Amino acid sequence: MLSKLSAWFVNPRRNPLARLHRNAVASRLRKYRLRYDDLYDPYHDLDIKEALARLPREVVDARNQRLKRAMDLSMKHQYLIDDLQASCLSLS
Repeated sequence: MLSKLSAWFVNPRRNPLARLHRNAVASRLRKYRLRYDDLYDPYHDLDIKEALARLPREVVDARNQRLKRAMDLSMKHQYLIDDLQASCLSLS
């Protein structure tokens, strides 16, 4: 019973609060042109580390570039210009 309730609670397709949270996080990530998967830390979870090791090199390089750009923008207290944020919608 509790596992069904917790599964419903975190599922954005069923729970409107989870959907609102997902949209809020997505809009904040879009300002830096990040993907949600970029937030996973390979040093914290060994499964993530293994998954990144299995990806093609260019995918991992693109992820690292997105993270570097996001850190740079965050330290400058800036966001991407709106044109680049809008083009991020078609990439995700």
